[in-house]
Amino acid sequence: MATYLGPPIFAAFVWWFSTGAVLLLVGSVGRSETLRAVCAGGMLTIALCGLSVTAHDTGVGAAYMAFSCIIFLWGAQEIVFLSGWLTGPRAQPCPSDAKGATRLGYALQAIIYHEICLLVCGGVVYLVTQGAENQVGMWTYVALWVLRQSAKVNLFLGVPVTNDELMPDAVQFLKTYFRRGPVSAFFPISVTLATAVLVVMIQRIVEVADTPFEVVGLTLVSTLFALGVVEHWFMLLPLPAITLWSWGIRPGLAPENIAMEQNPSTIAAASAHGATAQLTEAASTEVRAAPPQLTVVPAARHEEAQPKARSVCARQRLEDQFRQTFLEQHPRSSLTATARVAEPAASVTGRTS
Repeated sequence: MATYLGPPIFAAFVWWFSTGAVLLLVGSVGRSETLRAVCAGGMLTIALCGLSVTAHDTGVGAAYMAFSCIIFLWGAQEIVFLSGWLTGPRAQPCPSDAKGATRLGYALQAIIYHEICLLVCGGVVYLVTQGAENQVGMWTYVALWVLRQSAKVNLFLGVPVTNDELMPDAVQFLKTYFRRGPVSAFFPISVTLATAVLVVMIQRIVEVADTPFEVVGLTLVSTLFALGVVEHWFMLLPLPAITLWSWGIRPGLAPENIAMEQNPSTIAAASAHGATAQLTEAASTEVRAAPPQLTVVPAARHEEAQPKARSVCARQRLEDQFRQTFLEQHPRSSLTATARVAEPAASVTGRTS
C-alpha cells in the first residue's frame, strides 16, 4: 500500500513546497543576491551529485532521490530566472502595439537565455543518466520541461487567468508578454495531449510495472505530470492558485490587491471607495479647522445643581419649623373665627354685595 500511496503524497508535497520556497527566497527574504546565488549553486551541486550516485541504483530510495534531485535542479534554474539574472537580451516590457511575429520575436528575446539554460541542463542530466538503469531523474526533467513550454505558449496566446501576481519584481516586465483573454485553440489541444500522456503513464503503472522501483518511479513522474495539468486548469478557472503559495508571495501585495488584479471590475469599486475616503477625510479636516464653540458640560451643570438643591431643602425645613411653631402658638379655632369674620358675604349669584 505504501508503494502506491507514498509517491503521490511525496510528489505533491515537493511540488507545493518547492514552488513556495523559491517564491519566498526570491521575493521576500532573499533580498541578498549572495544568499540566492549560494542557494542556487548548492542546489545545483546537490542535484548533479545525487543523480550520479543514484544512476545505477534501482532501489525505492534511489527513485525518490533521483526525483528530488531534479526538483533541486529545476529550483536552482527558477531562482536564477526569477531573480532576473538569466532571462534574455531584452529585459523590457513588450510594446503595446506589437502584434504577431513582432510580438513573438520580442517574447523570445525576453527569455531566450533561460530557454538555452533549460536545454543545457537537460543535456547534462541526459549525460549523467545515459545508459543507467535509474531513469527517474531523466523522465522527471522531461515532464517538467514539456509542461513548462506548454504553459508558456498558452500564456503567450491568451488565457483568462495568468496568475502573474506570483512573479517577483525583477521579472515584472514579463507580464506584458502574457495575454489575458479567451483561450486560444492551443489550450484544448495541449490539455488533451497532456491528459492522454497521463492516462498512458497510469496504465503502465497498473499493467507494466513489476518491481517496487518501477511502480514508485512511474508514480512520481505521473503525479508530477498530473499536477502540471492542474496548473494548466489554473489558467482557465478561478481556482485558488494564489492561496496555495500565499506564504511565499512577495511582501507589499495584499490578498485584496491580488483579487483586484485578477478581477479588473473591482478596481472601479476600489477607486470609488478611495474617493469617498478622501471626501470624508477632507470633511474631517474642515471640522477640525472650525473655530471652537462654547459647550455646556453636563457634569459641571450637575455639580452646580447639587448645592442649589441642598440650600432649597434647608430653607424648606426652616419654613416648616416656623409654620409648626406658629400653629402651636395660635390655636386653629381663633384662626377660623377670624377667617369667618373677615370673609365677605356672597350673594346667590356669587357676587359680593
